[in-house]
Amino acid sequence: SKTAFSPKLPPLLSSHHQVHRLVHSTMAQSKGTVVLAYSGGLDTSCILVWLKEQGYDVVAYLANIGQKEDFEAARKKALALGAKKVYIEDVSREFVEKFIWPAVQANALYEDRYLLGTALARPCIAHKLVEIAQREGAQFVAHGATGKGLQGVSHLLSLPSCQVVAPWRLPAFYQRFPGRRELMDYAKKHGIPVPVTPQTPWSMDENLMHISYEAGILENPKNQAPPGLYTKTCDPAKSPDTPDVLEIKFERGVPVKVTNIGDGATRSSALELFVYLNDIAGKHGVGRIDIVENRFVGMKSRGIYETPAGTILYHAHLDIEAFTMDREVRKIKQGLSLKFSELVYNGFWHSPECEFVRECIGRSQEPVVGTVRLSVFKGQVYILGRESPRSLYNEELVSMNVQGDYEPADATGFININSLRLKEYHRLQSKVTVKQDE
Repeated sequence: SKTAFSPKLPPLLSSHHQVHRLVHSTMAQSKGTVVLAYSGGLDTSCILVWLKEQGYDVVAYLANIGQKEDFEAARKKALALGAKKVYIEDVSREFVEKFIWPAVQANALYEDRYLLGTALARPCIAHKLVEIAQREGAQFVAHGATGKGLQGVSHLLSLPSCQVVAPWRLPAFYQRFPGRRELMDYAKKHGIPVPVTPQTPWSMDENLMHISYEAGILENPKNQAPPGLYTKTCDPAKSPDTPDVLEIKFERGVPVKVTNIGDGATRSSALELFVYLNDIAGKHGVGRIDIVENRFVGMKSRGIYETPAGTILYHAHLDIEAFTMDREVRKIKQGLSLKFSELVYNGFWHSPECEFVRECIGRSQEPVVGTVRLSVFKGQVYILGRESPRSLYNEELVSMNVQGDYEPADATGFININSLRLKEYHRLQSKVTVKQDE
């Protein structure tokens, strides 16, 4: 730069030394500190080295969100690649309590099938990313998400203190690395360890709630998932021939205790309860889906997901909610649930509208109290019964044997009033038909 090569060079040094020293000092001038959401994989390892190349001081942040990972090996790798500091943060409990539980309360389901495992993890990871950036006084945060996928860290843009560096969305990066081969070549050139054995021919993203598989050979939607793909659930055909019967207790729509009727095992803390349900569901092959979904940016994407505990809790919560919630409140809440699922999928967890929807859903959950008994067996969850002190079910009212506080003759007037609209509709239809025939 013009300022670096000042004409006022110190007279005691030869011009060669002067230029060398000044070039070195220019290189040493950092663009600032960037906190990188680092996974330890090929992509974020290359991004770490590339960010250093661009002149950033890199702090690596690895979120332990329940994935199977050698965190110490990842720490050593990040430091060897030039990270000036590495944070390994266990956010599993926070993930369950602050992100999964609101999704359970909402009965959140994107496009009727996807339980949002990745979409819920992104804001949890990003929340801690920003916290570390503030702790480190960093001006930038960076991540390895592509421009095609979930906009899971889009809410970071609204934070005044940080700028987001997303290499996969920068032409300087994606034009230099148009494919996997260029990334591998870069890794070899910069001493980044490249997996010797060929990796699975698809992309995986794992956390405590689920694991997703996409890309590679799965990009052809008619290709069936190979038998060895699934890692969290066993094949339902090979699962135990005896079901596990569980009782799940809810308070305000949140699971607070699970009891296994068979062996009497109980779990009460959020994280332990969720891990236990993952184990039980996984053993019985519960939670597999294979779908084509609509991404926010407008393309369709094929994904295979395993969400073991999430699937059990979805069915259990749906049941206790129907038992305890007023009919008309439930209709409105269903609409809010649909909106919540879309907002989470599209990366707007921290938006004002999503905060508002979560608040409304939370309010609807006050009467959702009670216990659901269910059976987990051969890839399915079967509801067996439920009880609640806040139940709106009146056994006397619905009984065939007891008349209760209800007059059957009242139904006649009710039916007559409701049929009036239908009679008028059909009267008009018959007029229209006659005119058309003339």
